[in-house]
Amino acid sequence: MPSFAYIAIDLKGNSLSGVTEQPDRATAISAITKQNLRPVSVQETKEKMTSSKMGNMLGAGKIKPDQLVMFTRQLSAMVGAGVPLLRALTALSDHVAESPLLKKILVGVIHDVESGATLGDALAKYPNTFNDVYVNMVRAGEAAGILDDILKRLALQQEKSTTMRKKIKSSMAYPLVLLFITAAAFFGLMLFVVPQIGKILTDLGGADAKLPGITMAMLAVSSFITSYWYIIFLVLGGGVYGFLRYIKSPKGRYQFHYIILKTPLIKTIVMKVAVGHFTRTFSALIEAGVAVLEALNVTSRAVGNAIFEEALIEAEAQVKIGKTLSSVIAANPLFPPIVSQMLLVGEETGQTDTVLVKVADFYEEEVDRSIEGLSAVIEPIMIVIMGSMVGLIAASVMLPIAGLAQTIK
Repeated sequence: MPSFAYIAIDLKGNSLSGVTEQPDRATAISAITKQNLRPVSVQETKEKMTSSKMGNMLGAGKIKPDQLVMFTRQLSAMVGAGVPLLRALTALSDHVAESPLLKKILVGVIHDVESGATLGDALAKYPNTFNDVYVNMVRAGEAAGILDDILKRLALQQEKSTTMRKKIKSSMAYPLVLLFITAAAFFGLMLFVVPQIGKILTDLGGADAKLPGITMAMLAVSSFITSYWYIIFLVLGGGVYGFLRYIKSPKGRYQFHYIILKTPLIKTIVMKVAVGHFTRTFSALIEAGVAVLEALNVTSRAVGNAIFEEALIEAEAQVKIGKTLSSVIAANPLFPPIVSQMLLVGEETGQTDTVLVKVADFYEEEVDRSIEGLSAVIEPIMIVIMGSMVGLIAASVMLPIAGLAQTIK
């Protein structure tokens, strides 16, 4: 979009200058005039660092969820107290010391709003910070004149999502630590302990000593790891990098999510998380006044699973030709029956947003219980794996020693 540098005079006779992005010069003049300014000079500038480009550059970073929640709550409180939007944004940008990136983003947002853009359009230039759900709810709030209320709902929704993510991470932390310790112990034993044990056994029994098969296998694995450890780590690192690159591609992401939904234990949690995201996000958009088709489109990109995303896009197409959302959801085995039943109740009573919030609360509680159950299963499995590894190495050492002792007798 073209940028126009302008010089204008305000109501007090002061001269002001700035830059605005508008489709053409006439629209730029109109936007300047709406700010109670009298344009003196409006000229299209050469392509430089516009706010949209700055948004793409700043979008490379990430704002912490807690910081975004705090910003949303503070902006809601200020707007609800009657503080003009520009003054509220300026005050928040002046006091965001803990996040320089958020401060830079707010400067760009303020510039766009000063140039006549809506808050929703200004936030849309920073998709890595303000996602589709956030932007669409803000736009709906501006259109309905209930921006402060919408921001409160957004903050609540973000808090719920952040809490769920934290619970998942904290529940999986202990099993992951055990997995890391197991891998580190295995490589440590293979690189440093087993070679020394092999040397001792060779010294005791001689070069032609007949060792048990389990001991020979352990020594062979240790010898391979000791000789080619750098290749092993390069292959592991390359495999992890390639896997991460693959699952970021559309095809790889779809296949990975498909496999997850077929994996025992994990598939139940993933399904409940996706249904919780769908019901909470869709209900928030409907409550904000977003049209059903648009809400489905936005929710499909926010649900976090490619299989559910495809299902919601298909649901959008079916609703577009006249089918009810509840009937479409009922026909899809991905969604539990309670979702379609509650949707049907919401469609009949006109309270879809209210009933879906209850479904979201229910599934978020179910996710908590499922994660606790999964952790309870994974922890003993990891302990058994660690014990088995230590026992295997101990057996590979003790068996030849026992054999040598019998030979000596």
